Amino acid sequence: MMYVPTAQVNDGVVALNNRIGAAEWVVRTKLQPFSLSADIQRELRKASGGLPVAHIRSMQQVGGESTARSDFNMTLLTIFAGVALLLAKIGVYGLMAYSVQQRTQEIGVRMALGASPNQVRRMVVTQGMRLALVGVVLGIASSLALARLMKSMIYGVKSWDPLTIITVTILLSTVTLIAAYFPARRASRVDPIVALRYE
Repeated sequence: MMYVPTAQVNDGVVALNNRIGAAEWVVRTKLQPFSLSADIQRELRKASGGLPVAHIRSMQQVGGESTARSDFNMTLLTIFAGVALLLAKIGVYGLMAYSVQQRTQEIGVRMALGASPNQVRRMVVTQGMRLALVGVVLGIASSLALARLMKSMIYGVKSWDPLTIITVTILLSTVTLIAAYFPARRASRVDPIVALRYE
């Protein structure tokens, strides 16, 4: 009988043609997976005529190894999504801060004519949320249109998930609200006298 180490077989077709295969044993225990490792190895060596036992793993490790690439890709996509969300927040904040700066005189006139800080804050936040509403509507319309295209590319996953769309809508709206709130708060603290002198 000839033994060929699995590491030397680099082609699965050659292995099948020559009927080379590795024997795999599955042992189920109620104890910790590796607590009986020495006893199991001894019994397997007896049953196989002295062949060595190698690469002992728990089912958790087997499952983890089989999904390692998918887990890595998911982690990477999560990081990219987080960075995109952060950039969106910075963009909305920058746009709202610039808008408040450009409208300083207008805000000063409104406050001089009797607008309360709450009204000014509400005006700026409403402007930011209007932008978010337009983005959400366009995003949902695009995702529904692309769902049919994606349906032919994925297997075992729904191409249209209402819970995901609702969650993303709430998340983006919350981010926009937070990003618009700080410029709105700054706008509500504008001194009308200083704002009317602003050039």
